[in-house]
Amino acid sequence: MSSISDPPLPDRAEDVPPSDPSGPGLDRWRYAGVFLLLFLFGTETFLVSPLLPTIAESIRTSEAAAASSVTAYVLVYAVAAPFLGLLSDRFGRRRTLVAGTLLFVLSNAAAALSTGLTLLVLSRAVAGLAAAAAGPAIWAHIAETAPEAVRGRALGLGMALFSGGQVIGVPLGGFLAGLAGWRSAFWALTAGTAAAVPLLLRQVRDGAAGTARADAPRVGAVRAVLAGWADPALRRALLVNTVFHTANLGAYTFLGAVLVRRFDLSVEALGLVGVLVGAGSVAGSLLGGRLGDRARTAGRADLPLLPLWGVLLAVGIAVAAEGPGLVLALAGVTVWFLASGGFVTDQQTLAGTITPELRATSSAWLTSTMYAGTGLGAWAVGAFGDVTDGALLVGGGLALLAALGGLTVSLGLRRATAGTATPPEA
Repeated sequence: MSSISDPPLPDRAEDVPPSDPSGPGLDRWRYAGVFLLLFLFGTETFLVSPLLPTIAESIRTSEAAAASSVTAYVLVYAVAAPFLGLLSDRFGRRRTLVAGTLLFVLSNAAAALSTGLTLLVLSRAVAGLAAAAAGPAIWAHIAETAPEAVRGRALGLGMALFSGGQVIGVPLGGFLAGLAGWRSAFWALTAGTAAAVPLLLRQVRDGAAGTARADAPRVGAVRAVLAGWADPALRRALLVNTVFHTANLGAYTFLGAVLVRRFDLSVEALGLVGVLVGAGSVAGSLLGGRLGDRARTAGRADLPLLPLWGVLLAVGIAVAAEGPGLVLALAGVTVWFLASGGFVTDQQTLAGTITPELRATSSAWLTSTMYAGTGLGAWAVGAFGDVTDGALLVGGGLALLAALGGLTVSLGLRRATAGTATPPEA
C-alpha cells in the first residue's frame, strides 16, 4: 500500500502504469487531502440554504436577493468547469488542484468578511470558480491513480464524503452559526481548506509529461473542451446524465414543498429529511463503488447497474410523492438518493476511463450537465399547478427514460468491449 511518503506518483494517463486487478487494496490515507476537499465542497454547496434568512438579515437584503449568491456559485461552476478541466488535463492535476484550493480559501474568507450583497455574490462566484478548477482534477486524479480493482470504491468513497458534507458539514456549520454568527461557518471552511493544502502538496504529484498525452494532437481550447462529446459512449452518458438529474434534482427542488403539503412538516423536520437525503447518497455512493468493482473484477466493464439506478430513482420519487404515510414516504426519499449516489459513482467511473486524455474535462461535463438538468427539471416541475403531480410525472417519468438511456450506454460499452476483444481476421 502506498503512503504520502512514497516516491512521486504519475498523474497523467500515459504515465500511470496499468493497474493490476489483483493488486493492492484502497489506501484511504493516500487520498486524505482530496477527500477532505470533497467533504468541504459538499458542505459549501449546501451551506447557504439553511443560513439564508440569517445572512439576509445581517447584510440588510431580502432572502430572494441573498439567494442569488447560490445561483452565482452554480452558474459559474457549470460554465467554467469544462474549460478548467481542460487546464487540468493539459497542465497537470497538482497545479490546478492547488490553485483551485487556494482560491477556495480566499473566496470563503471574502464571504465571511462580506457586509453587503455585492461582495457576498462575488465571493460565491469565485468559490464556484475554485470548485470548478479543483473538482474535476480531484475525480481525474482518483480515477487514474487508484488500483483498477478498487477504482469504483475510491470514487464512491469520494462521492460519499461529498455527500457527507450535507449530512455532517451543513448541520455543523449551522451549529457554528448559532453559536458565533453565520460568518463563523465560512471561517471554518476557510480554515479547513487551508489545512488541506499541505496534504495536497505531498499527495498529488504531476507526472513527468507536461501535457495530457504526448501523442495527442494539440487543438484549440473550444474544440478540446467539446471533444468528449465526439466519443459515442461519453456522449450517450452525458445525455443520460442530463435526463437523470432533470428527474433527480429537478424533483428534489420541490421535495420540501411536497412533504409539507402532504404531512405539514415543520422546518426542523425538513432539516432531518435533509439528513436522510445525505445518508442515502452516502450509502448509494459506497454501494455503487463496491458493486461496480465486483462487476469489473468479473469481467464486466459495461456499467451494468446504470439502468437499475434509473428504475430505483423512479420508485423512490413515486413513493415519496404518493406513498401512504410519512414513514413510507421517507423510505422513498432514502431509496431516491441511494439511486442518485450509485448513479453518480458509476458515471464518474465511466468519465475516468473512457477518454484517458480528457479525464478532468469529462468529469467537468458531468457536473455541467447535472446543473443543466437541475435547472430544466426545476422549471418543468414548477410549471405544474400542483408540484406533487409535477414531481411525480416529471421526476418519475424522466427517471424511467434515464433507465432506458442507461441500458443503451451499458449495451454500447458491451459492444465496444466485445469488438475490442474480437481478434482480427486473417
